[in-house]
Amino acid sequence: MILDTVMTTAHVLTGALWVGSVVFVAGVVLPTALDGSLDAEPLETFADKLVFGSRAASVIMFFTGGHLAGTRYTFDLLMNESRGHLVLAMLVLWLVLTALVEIGRSRLVDGLREKRVRTPAENAAGIFRAAAVVGILLLVDAGLLASGITLY
Repeated sequence: MILDTVMTTAHVLTGALWVGSVVFVAGVVLPTALDGSLDAEPLETFADKLVFGSRAASVIMFFTGGHLAGTRYTFDLLMNESRGHLVLAMLVLWLVLTALVEIGRSRLVDGLREKRVRTPAENAAGIFRAAAVVGILLLVDAGLLASGITLY
């Protein structure tokens, strides 16, 4: 019981911080870079820290989510119940968010190394916006699971 509480808390907290950081990049950092208010070096440092945090969050989410799914769901429930489908959707969204952050960071840093800011920020902005949407969908999915709602 205590382990489940710790795992659930770690899972939810990590997911919220991860999604929040991605939304912050998409909604605040990149628009600031696009208007020329950020230099390349601090933006590159920020992007590197974001991807490090994203990777750490992915690992934590993998272990905590795997524990929670393994202790709360059977294969049959995952495949045949709406709550199981929400868990599987969360897994897919988690993988997509991880990939989008990696791709976005790569697009951003490639141009920043040339000491350019606006073009790399523009190249990465769409990817990070998509990542923010995926992150928000993850939180909606988590809210549906937490509420115990049955979709169908």
